[in-house]
Order: sequence, then C-alpha cells, then structure tokens
Amino acid sequence: MKKLQVKTNHVALVFNQGELQKVYPTGQYWLWGQKEVMEFNQAEMFPMRRDLDALLENKQFAALVTVVDVLDNEVVLVYKNKVFFTALGAGRYVYWKEAKIYTFERFAMDGLEVPSTIARNIRNKGNMLNFLRMYTVGANEKGLLFVDEQFQGFLTAGDYCYWKNEIKVQMLVVDVRQQTMDMNGQEILTKDKVQLRINFNIVYQFCDLLLAYVENKEVEKQLYNSIQLMLREKVGRMSFDELMENKENVSQAILADVKENVAALGIDIKACGIKDIILPGDIREIMNQVLIAEKKAQANMITRREETAATRSLLNTAKLMEENEMLMRLKEMEYIEKIAEKVGEISLSGGGNVLKQLKEVFGR
Repeated sequence: MKKLQVKTNHVALVFNQGELQKVYPTGQYWLWGQKEVMEFNQAEMFPMRRDLDALLENKQFAALVTVVDVLDNEVVLVYKNKVFFTALGAGRYVYWKEAKIYTFERFAMDGLEVPSTIARNIRNKGNMLNFLRMYTVGANEKGLLFVDEQFQGFLTAGDYCYWKNEIKVQMLVVDVRQQTMDMNGQEILTKDKVQLRINFNIVYQFCDLLLAYVENKEVEKQLYNSIQLMLREKVGRMSFDELMENKENVSQAILADVKENVAALGIDIKACGIKDIILPGDIREIMNQVLIAEKKAQANMITRREETAATRSLLNTAKLMEENEMLMRLKEMEYIEKIAEKVGEISLSGGGNVLKQLKEVFGR
C-alpha cells in the first residue's frame, strides 16, 4: 500500500501493467499493489501518446478532456485565457476540460484570402507564419498578384495575408517612383579605332506595369540591353574628336531612338546622358600633350599681341616727339627725373662752376 497525494488542478492516471485503471482528481488516496502513477497539470496540454486511443476508451478519462482533431485543410487557433496561444496544424490534440482556460477557433485553408475574423495583431505571433503568407506594399509601390502563375490584379499600399496551402501565390512589388540606372564601364571602339570606356546614366519611370511585368520578362534587363546597343551604335559611327565635341547630341540621339522601343516595355525614359569618358593611358598622355601645346600657343599669341601693341605705341610716341620739340624736351625731363630718383649722390670734379657742371649733366 502507498499513499497518493494529487495536487490542486492536477489529475493522476493510475496504470496497472500498462493499462489505465483509474483517474484520480485532486485529493489524497491509498493505492494497493504495484501501480504506475502519472500526474498531469490541467493547465497544460495533455502530451501526445501512442496509446491515446486506448486511453480515450476509458469513460472517466474521456469525460475530463477535449479532443481537437484538425484535418489536412484546416487550422485551429488556440486561445489561453482569451489570449492567442498557438495554432494547430493537421493532427490530434488533447486538452483538459476542467481548466476552462482554452478556447478554439477552426478555419478552413482551402481558399486564398485569410478571413478578417483573424485579428491582424496575431498574424505574426507564435507559429502563425507556418500557415500564412504575409506581403507588404509600400506607399510608393504597387503590387502585382499572381495566383497559380496567372495575373490577378494590382494591389495598392497596405498589408496582405493569404493562406499557405497548395495554391501558388506570387507577389511582385514594384517601385513606381522615378529611378536611375547606371551603365558603367562600357568598352566601345570609335570609328577611328580608339577604345574608350564610357559611363552612361538613365533616368526612367514605370508607366504601364501590365506591359512591364505581364507582357514582358526581365523588363529592366531588356531596358539595359536596348540602351547599351544604341550607345554602341552611336559611338561606333563617330570619331574620337566628333564624340568629344558632340557628347550632348549623342545622348539626345540615343533618347530619341530608343524611346519608342522602350515604351513597349511600359517604361518612360525621362533623361539619359554620358557621365564619363575614360581614355586609355597612351591616349590620355597624347591628349595632355595636345592640351599643353594648345595652351602654350595661346600664351605665345597673347604675348606677341601685347608686344606688337607696345611697339606700335612707342612708334606713335616717337613720331609725336619728332614733330614737337617741346614734347621731346618734356620727355627728356621726365626720364631725367626718374634717373634722379635712383641717384643717391652726385660727385663733381674739376674747378669749373658747379651749376655749369649740373647743367651739363641734366641739360644739353
């Protein structure tokens, strides 16, 4: 004989040689013989056992539990004290009735959209994402919904939820704002066999998402290839000097020629242009030498122009002085004044008159 004490809100199952003999609620009991005792908390889910069907044949045990059978196309939401606890997939689950803390909601997963009765605040909780597909479309985006690879329609900004079942669902989210594409390092040979690397930039915006993503495949790759081929064609027909002189015209020509083709992709090109032209090392050195030579030639031309102007001015002055004796005398006095400013002292020798000697120095 042994004493069995079953705690509050617990249940004890007594087994005799592996067979459920009796169920004991909270209380104190005496057991005879060698018995196996298993005690369970009714506030917790009853653990799954291989002999569950045999246990349910015991009427006393069956009256204490709730059996939840979930089919393959169903999900059951379990709430504990009215708060979401877990979601149950296909299978059999057993809960104690006495606790009265568990409630259940059953939903079929055959369709596509999740019913609004499943609160949005629980869709990301626990293991709910095992049964749901969640998508978000931003404020500057549009969503394209494909079901079983068939286009169903456009979705505006918001959150969308679908059952995770055998139905194939694909959501394509596209930014509808104006955006840019860089085509860097395009190696192109000009008409005069100069190999260049060109960085090109495109500004574009989607104007027809149905054309872009339903009627076409890999639309941005097609856009890239169209611009790339047109850039190679335009540059390949020009010499290096022509390209350097007409960069802006090249961009405008490319924009005009590809706009119609790109419109078939559902894209509107706003602008495009050459950002950089990168020259090979030897060509760069030659260009630098040409530039230096041009600048030197310009500097020499300016110097010669100034020298010519100065000479012409001297010639005009000489002619005036030749025609006017007084002007000649004034010019002499001006130079004597300038010379005197540089003279620190004057030494006179001889016994002649000082004034006469000064007059000979500064006069005729």
